[in-house]
Amino acid sequence: MEDRSRILIVDDDPDIRRVLTLLLRDSYEISQAADGAAALKLLKAQGDTDLVVLDVMMPGMDGFETCAQIRAFSKVPILFLTAKSAEEDLLRAYAGGGDDFLSKPFSPGEFTAKVRSLLRRWQEYRGKPAAALDLGGLEVDRASRSVRRGGKEIALTDTEYAILEHLLDRRGRTVTAQEMYEAVWKERFLPGSANTVMVHVLNLRRKVEEDPSNPRLIRTVWGKGYQID
Repeated sequence: MEDRSRILIVDDDPDIRRVLTLLLRDSYEISQAADGAAALKLLKAQGDTDLVVLDVMMPGMDGFETCAQIRAFSKVPILFLTAKSAEEDLLRAYAGGGDDFLSKPFSPGEFTAKVRSLLRRWQEYRGKPAAALDLGGLEVDRASRSVRRGGKEIALTDTEYAILEHLLDRRGRTVTAQEMYEAVWKERFLPGSANTVMVHVLNLRRKVEEDPSNPRLIRTVWGKGYQID
């Protein structure tokens, strides 16, 4: 039997954990955690989790702090769940290392589609072999999916690395926000999708550019998209 993807659901509400588990358990191996501390302990113990579904509003260690601690040792995709839909929460989720964001209430179909999309990206990009590149002092080793500057590794999320790799595969060509979204997120481009791409590109620049306020690696082609020369 083919190994099934492993998903960790982190939410302080046992009813939500139960419902999400019912939606996913026929296709995936599911584990649960009621708070951030328990989630961190499980992730370190299991070591092979493929997706974390993470509630933002939890007592004690909230989802943003939990995400930050996960990113200290893992690039596993993280899907944030929140009762809020404010733009600042969305931006904070992406800036903190989240890969996608879903506001409550949501439909079962919407939730499972997000899960499938994130797992497809994770399975496609992790461990993808390719040659290492030197981009003006930024070293991208595509065999290990690692990025370094001055010998020091730069921690990228799975989504940030996928954006960088997509641009590298198309060096010298402008990539539109729609093309980027549909290639990396593997979802249909909708109103608001361009903003999602923009936020992730800004986060990527903060990590890989020597001067993020004056980017020289990932250029914006105004009115068209993004490009690496």
